[in-house]
Amino acid sequence: MAETKPAEGRKTLRVTQIASAAGRFADQRQTLIGLGLNKIRRTRELEDTPAVRGMINKVRHLVRVK
Repeated sequence: MAETKPAEGRKTLRVTQIASAAGRFADQRQTLIGLGLNKIRRTRELEDTPAVRGMINKVRHLVRVK
């Protein structure tokens, strides 16, 4: 599976999962999956959009953003 690179000039966020999804509400677990996370220390480079920011805000206690 090929990874896609963001278009040049686009801002990206590096999101790393730092806490487990075990025992969390189902919507929080699904949000982590939507972000491409779901295991501790998994990192993804995501495009900086309002939708992604909203998803990060929902699970901000489980992730670290750089």
